[in-house]
Amino acid sequence: MLTSNKELVIYTDGSSRGNPGPGGYGAIMMYAGKSKELSAGYRRTTNNRMELLAVIAALEALNRDGLKITIYSDSQYVVKAVKEGWLKKWIATNFAGGKKNKDLWLRYHQLSQKHNISFVWVKGHAENVYNNRCDVLATTAADGRNLQVDHGYESGEAG
Repeated sequence: MLTSNKELVIYTDGSSRGNPGPGGYGAIMMYAGKSKELSAGYRRTTNNRMELLAVIAALEALNRDGLKITIYSDSQYVVKAVKEGWLKKWIATNFAGGKKNKDLWLRYHQLSQKHNISFVWVKGHAENVYNNRCDVLATTAADGRNLQVDHGYESGEAG
């Protein structure tokens, strides 16, 4: 799928019923006129974890490093953590003060070192067809029957 230096575009969304409750994520990866959808559901999690896990799942699905990637998300939590330097501060202080989702943020950070990633915030539940599709993927996954265990959340390791 990835054969040139063109930009990869990723749209993501996360959902949680009850927060915490059943949750899911959806992602659409677009490159050179092709697209791939990803989604998964979890039995007990939070919306912020699903928003971040959507990004992680898309990055983990890549088969090479060194890509220019633009990620569109309606999660201010995810976008601001990266763009405004929150994540760098959290890592520098080992997530002092009980910052949540350390397990996922460390996973994202490791993956992000392999690529040139930029984030763009988009308004959720608005006119963006890709964000809306990701919302459908996320909510459908959250409402599914075969929900996975979010080990980081359920074990209490997430903070």
